[in-house]
Amino acid sequence: MQGGSSGIVYGGLNYQARCIADVRADAGSTTFLAGTLSLKEENEVHLIRLSPAESELVCEGLFYHPNEIWDLKSCPFDHRVFSTVYTSGEGYGATVWKIPELYGQSNSPQLEQLFTLDGHAGKIRCVLWWPVGKHDKLISIDDRSIFLWNIDASTKSAKVISQGSADMLPNLRGGAWDPHNHNSIAAISDSSLHLWDLRAMQKSVAIEHAHIRDVDYNPKKQNIIATAEDEFGLRLWDLRMLKHPLKDLPGHSHWTWSVRHNPEYDELILSSGTDSTVNLWLAEVGNENSGPESPSGSPKRQEEPLLHSYTDYEDSIYGIAWSSHDPSLFASLSYDGRVVLESVKPYLQRK
Repeated sequence: MQGGSSGIVYGGLNYQARCIADVRADAGSTTFLAGTLSLKEENEVHLIRLSPAESELVCEGLFYHPNEIWDLKSCPFDHRVFSTVYTSGEGYGATVWKIPELYGQSNSPQLEQLFTLDGHAGKIRCVLWWPVGKHDKLISIDDRSIFLWNIDASTKSAKVISQGSADMLPNLRGGAWDPHNHNSIAAISDSSLHLWDLRAMQKSVAIEHAHIRDVDYNPKKQNIIATAEDEFGLRLWDLRMLKHPLKDLPGHSHWTWSVRHNPEYDELILSSGTDSTVNLWLAEVGNENSGPESPSGSPKRQEEPLLHSYTDYEDSIYGIAWSSHDPSLFASLSYDGRVVLESVKPYLQRK
């Protein structure tokens, strides 16, 4: 099923952009952070909130950021804290910021810099926060290494605990932190995916010969991940059996760039790519550690996993994010700076 957008559009981003993140720690409203990627102008971070009437997306704060933003993550336990990865001279930097309390005023004050993640020799790709509850650790990944940090926002400090080298792996791209095990992450390179044990900083099982651009853990079922791949679209995997994928979901005509599991309905998955499309999937996988029932409330298998394709875009879509406050909502960010909030309620089957 294909169609245009019936969603709510936010028109406040004036520059190109590729990063959007759900503000998980804001329990009272649907809120996102979006960061711009302008070569010529001073960049911006927008705090975007759904209005109480759920009729418009409102800018709750606009903050200047000195560099192009290539990665943006919101702290899962403090709604005023977030991280960015950005260009810095001829290299890349990573900083954790805090939004000032008076962000509702018309002229928003400057962001407070809590600390920078110094020590990277390679090109920093991303910062990872453990997605479940408060945690005093942070991960940063560059193209050759993985850093585990101990962080303390009260003293504005970050110290490297351990570091792992990718050795002969070509070009680390990013990764995801296992919500079921804070000692494990999945890291992707140009041609493979490896699981890393953070206690020993060693990599183990792998998916080889795969051009993976993104990875996401199922938040409700252990050992299940989704990968976004150039050749195959989406693939679902059981980490205990990586010889073959559990399911292939080919649905993009060009590179599949992002994948996100729904935080509540574990079988709902979003994907986006450079074909200017967002796909909504209902992908059932069996697992003895299953969480709550699927949105359908029934064990009956869905024959057609692609529920809907959102095609009312004019540029590549690098950013997608579910709302933790209302898991039936998601935001997408196309490269031209257009943010759209959509509801998937029409596609949730009922008992």
